[in-house]
Amino acid sequence: MIQYLIVCPLMFLAGLVDAIAGGGGLISLPAYIIAGVPAHAAIATNKLASSMGTTISTGRYLKNGYLKGRQMAKIAACAVVAALIGSNIGSRLSMMASESLLKNMMIVVLPIVAFYVLRNRNMGDVAGKEPLSDGVTLIIATVAALVIGTYDGFYGPGTGTFLLLVLTGLARMDVREASALTKVINLSSNISALVMFIIHGAVVYQLGLAAGVFCIAGHYLGSGLVVHNGQRIVRPVILVVLGLLFVKIITGN
Repeated sequence: MIQYLIVCPLMFLAGLVDAIAGGGGLISLPAYIIAGVPAHAAIATNKLASSMGTTISTGRYLKNGYLKGRQMAKIAACAVVAALIGSNIGSRLSMMASESLLKNMMIVVLPIVAFYVLRNRNMGDVAGKEPLSDGVTLIIATVAALVIGTYDGFYGPGTGTFLLLVLTGLARMDVREASALTKVINLSSNISALVMFIIHGAVVYQLGLAAGVFCIAGHYLGSGLVVHNGQRIVRPVILVVLGLLFVKIITGN
C-alpha cells in the first residue's frame, strides 16, 4: 500500500508535467525507486504506465491531423520500425544489466537528462531556417528513432525531449509535426520495450495498471490547461524528486 501511495500521486504529477512542459519520465521512473521497487521492475512497470499515458497524447495528435500527407506517413512508418528495433535491443540490454548498475547509472544519467529537459524550453523554433529535403528528413528521423529508441528501451527518461530536439533542430520539422511524430515514436518504443519486459516477467501489473490510470489522468488534465511558463512549476518539482532519489540510493533506505 505504501508503494501505491508513493507511486500513484507521482505518476499523476509526471503525466501533468509531461503534458505541460515535457520531462515526466524524470519523475515517473524515480517514483518507483523511491517506493522501493527493484530497478529492473521499476523500468519495466514504468513502461506499462507510461504507455497508457502516451497513448492518450498520441491519439490526440493523430486526431488533430498533425501527421497528414503521404511523405509524413512514410517518415512515421520508417521511424516506427526503427524505434521498435532500437527499443527491443535496449530492453534486452537493460535486462542483462545488474540492479546496482542501473541504480548507480541513475545518479549520472538523471542530472544530465534533467539539464537538457529544463534548459531547452523553446524547442520548435525553426523560423528563418530552410526546410530539408524529404529524403534527408526521413534519414534523420529514422536514425534518431533507432538511437533514442534504444535508449528508451534501456532506460527512458527524457526520450520525448531528445526526439523533439532532434526533429525540430536537425530535421527542421514544424513543431506540431515533430511533436506528433515524437509521440508516435515514443509510443512504439514503449510498447516494444514493454513486450520484452513482459516476456521476462519484470512487470508489476497491479502497481503498473494503477499508476497508468493516474498517468492518464495527469496527461488529460495537463493537456487541457493553458499554462504560461509551466516550467516554473516543473523545474522545482523535478529537482525535488531527483534529490529524493539521490538520498534513497546513497543511504540505501
